[in-house]
Amino acid sequence: WHLHQSLIDAKTGANAFVSNDPSELLSPLGRAWLAGLLANAKAAAAFTTPTINGYKRYRAYALAPDRVIWGRDNRGVMVRAIGWPGDPSTHLENRIGEPAANPYLYLASQVASGLDGVARGLTPPPSADTPYETEAERMPKNLSEALEDLHLSRCFRGELGDFFVDYYSRIKNAEIARFRAEQPLDSMEVSYWEQKEYFDLF
Repeated sequence: WHLHQSLIDAKTGANAFVSNDPSELLSPLGRAWLAGLLANAKAAAAFTTPTINGYKRYRAYALAPDRVIWGRDNRGVMVRAIGWPGDPSTHLENRIGEPAANPYLYLASQVASGLDGVARGLTPPPSADTPYETEAERMPKNLSEALEDLHLSRCFRGELGDFFVDYYSRIKNAEIARFRAEQPLDSMEVSYWEQKEYFDLF
């Protein structure tokens, strides 16, 4: 579930990600928003990819992201920047999510991440032209790792609250425990448990 995002200036109605600098793809606000998406990506994975099955697509050369990077119109990166300086349709496409994500939590995680980047004045690293060869932080290998990152996240604890983060983590850890009773967590095969658990729900 690739999520396209941009911001609109409430006063002018213009796309706030559009760069007026011919040497920059994104405006300063757009770059800070992008940096926030990257800075919080591993913790946000608990919301963007909330099932055990979803992590099986985080593999190199599978046209799915496996590390925390961005690129200019590149389909192997986590965040794909689309447009050019002055282009009113400039936007970001986060390619990390899965269709089973709760839309409210997925969207909330992106807004919280982007605003965190803006509030802290973060700057994104250089774009990645070779996404599966670029040295960068890896995405969580499984839901358990994502929940560990969420547990430590100042951003999400601040925006969503400790109670919600802890309660959500408890629910998802119970899901992991049910799965582990039947299969190793890092297995790349789609198990009968996943079919039974997720087909009925999603």
